[in-house]
Amino acid sequence: MFERFTDRARRVVVLAQEEARMLNHNYIGTEHILLGLIHEGEGVAAKGLESLGISLEGVRSQVEEIIGQGQQAPSGHIPFTPRAKKVLELSLREALQLGHNYIGTEHILLGLIREGEGVAAQVLVKLGADLNRVRQQVIQLLSGYQGKEAVASGPAEGTPSTSLVLDQFGRNLTSAAREGKLDPVIGREKEIERVMQILSRRTKNNPVLIGEPGVGKTAVVEGLAQAIIKGDVPETLKDKQLYSLDLGALVAGSRYRGDFEERLKKVLKEIRTRGDIILFIDEIHTLVGAGAAEGAIDAASILKPMLARGELQTIGATTLDEYRKHLEKDAALERRFQPIQVAEPSLTHTIEILKGLRDRYESHHKVSINDDAIVAAATLADRYISDRFLPDKAIDLLDEAGSRLRIRRMTAPPELRAFDDKIAEVRKEKES
Repeated sequence: MFERFTDRARRVVVLAQEEARMLNHNYIGTEHILLGLIHEGEGVAAKGLESLGISLEGVRSQVEEIIGQGQQAPSGHIPFTPRAKKVLELSLREALQLGHNYIGTEHILLGLIREGEGVAAQVLVKLGADLNRVRQQVIQLLSGYQGKEAVASGPAEGTPSTSLVLDQFGRNLTSAAREGKLDPVIGREKEIERVMQILSRRTKNNPVLIGEPGVGKTAVVEGLAQAIIKGDVPETLKDKQLYSLDLGALVAGSRYRGDFEERLKKVLKEIRTRGDIILFIDEIHTLVGAGAAEGAIDAASILKPMLARGELQTIGATTLDEYRKHLEKDAALERRFQPIQVAEPSLTHTIEILKGLRDRYESHHKVSINDDAIVAAATLADRYISDRFLPDKAIDLLDEAGSRLRIRRMTAPPELRAFDDKIAEVRKEKES
């Protein structure tokens, strides 16, 4: 069941565990799930509860009033109560009844309401929220998120630019760039500019990045996302949302004929409705034949009409071999795309890339990386790793070295560990 959970729904479960720890409870009950839903803050459930005036502090104080705080902090894994498990099972039922093939925060909240007897339901009633009203509010919000066909294309001013379908099957790279989650892109200005140029064309405005694995095709797209956030893009690309589509997630679990097509059509419908989406498909050659069961059509055949009409803007990425093997053979698909060659960077360029990424790796591994280490990583990777490409293999070397050093630092010497064991033994003797 958990494989159906969206990222936000999974975060709710993690936050529920954190809330249980904060209250020194050695179980995760419906009340902790409710706290997790509000704490998450961005999902449909959080928005619905917020609109009804239900706050995190209010719920937390009610939970403390009803149950109180535990005496001692729990250690290790915290299990779900039978009632909390039932809520999660009901969330799946709610999702299926709404015709959704994923479980989001909204379905978990609907599951809480349907269960109706746990501490969470008691808290909501105590805070003056009628359970039926909460349910109606969630359904109303859901129809608002999904039923934007009646509204002019693009999200209204002030409304969240999130997308239930796209967020389930992809990742918003512009949001990731805004939050500083993407690594800096160094020395790919020419390729990024060429991508912008093709995207700004009237027809055949779909670039496909062609290069060997690890040369930085995805980095070019991430560089475009960062340029959109900074406003360093032409007028035609301002305020665009760049989404990376996870084709594996689309195909996963599509057991019956038509499941895959239905999911993909939902994604495409949302893109057409909003009108501000640029889709990035890594390993775009996998489109050819993806999802094709007996009597079904593949992803490429579904995309072709939209690409031909200019209703969909797509950036693809693939290797030269795969491009020749799959895309060139499909002439109708190939002529919709404009190829951009992404070459392997030189040794000097790789050193500059590593210097640009230095801060990220220093911060992650809690080590200091000097220029000599960077030059050594690039030079040795270039000289001795012949089956992979720069800058990926040099970045891997740097990452591996940082990881190794951090582990060595964190591992205590044998004498100190022996001393810790003695202390533990003395404590046990005192307790007994």
